[in-house]
Amino acid sequence: MHFKLIIALVEDHKTDEVMEAAREAGATGCTVIANARGEGLRQPKTFFGLSLETQRDAVLFLVEEHLARKILETIARVGEFDSKPGTGIAFLLDVEDAVGVSHQVSALSQVVEERI
Repeated sequence: MHFKLIIALVEDHKTDEVMEAAREAGATGCTVIANARGEGLRQPKTFFGLSLETQRDAVLFLVEEHLARKILETIARVGEFDSKPGTGIAFLLDVEDAVGVSHQVSALSQVVEERI
């Protein structure tokens, strides 16, 4: 079984909603790194040195490769990444190898066979 890594940079108030939608789309779990910072086309605004930007979380999903595209599209839709500029991004990376995922493999084997 091969895996892909989805990294989603999400506004923190949408993190739980994105996690739940990803799980419904086939993700078996995730890791959240809170208070990620970054900037896009526009630099963040500050007021007396305080940032006025929304806090973001980095959410990492290790997902089975056949389910990855659907999960990525679900994350983008729920996070409103394409409909509202600056709300977040998500991208998909190939994973060369992974350990510690034997429980996921046994849980996902039947799900993947049904969807292929």
